[in-house]
Amino acid sequence: MDRRTLLTAASCTAACSALAPLGNAHAQITDLNDAINKAGRQRMLSQRVGKAWLALAHKADTPTARQVMEQSIALFERQLVELKAYAPSPTIRETYTKLETAWAAHKTTLAAATSSTDNASAMLQADAKVLALAHLGTTQYEAASGKPVGHLVNIAGRQRMLSQRMAKFYLAAMLPVDASTATTEIAKARSEFIAATELLRNAPQATNRIRQELQLADGQWVFFDAALQRMQGGGNVNRQVAEVYVASENLLSSMDRVTGMYAALAA
Repeated sequence: MDRRTLLTAASCTAACSALAPLGNAHAQITDLNDAINKAGRQRMLSQRVGKAWLALAHKADTPTARQVMEQSIALFERQLVELKAYAPSPTIRETYTKLETAWAAHKTTLAAATSSTDNASAMLQADAKVLALAHLGTTQYEAASGKPVGHLVNIAGRQRMLSQRMAKFYLAAMLPVDASTATTEIAKARSEFIAATELLRNAPQATNRIRQELQLADGQWVFFDAALQRMQGGGNVNRQVAEVYVASENLLSSMDRVTGMYAALAA
């Protein structure tokens, strides 16, 4: 299969699945593993909405960008209500109260025009605050669990976020908005993603099914990583942006399945 065929297939996959629910996103929280999964998904959504916003700024060939942004906003808000209500301690509840405030501010930046570089910078600053609080909530839920499986759910869920974070910074750099910072953040996230994949693969709790799904994710990672490497290579910017966007969506789908499998394991 040549590269053009791969791109066509990947684009179809993203277009057909972009609006499909992620994991058990629409079910109520059932246990602490599920809470960690959803708390971690909030981290990912904070980066995914930013990626979609930047795709719109590029006016690239990413027809699902607006739908992805709208879907991600709705899912974030639904899960925020669930996670705050399920909080097993006042400390965790307070984190989600703070997250509500940061998210409200971030929604203002997402509503701003995508044609302004200043708006892009403001959006990136706002999403960093949301990500920090979403990460804090995830680690607090993991601590409430106190189980090794809870840690693995957190790590697997963080892979989803890293896939979107790398794509987001790639799109920012190509605008360009603070390209030097974006390059540094991509390199950091790339190293973290590779190390975490090996941790998940070699964990004693990893089932054959989990390892098989991680192998599928490896294939998506190769394509995504190759797209990221073309940032310094010149060429058609809109096409490069579209390739990174699509590849990040496909990698996200794989890692969401892995996270769900870990969350389904007995604590």
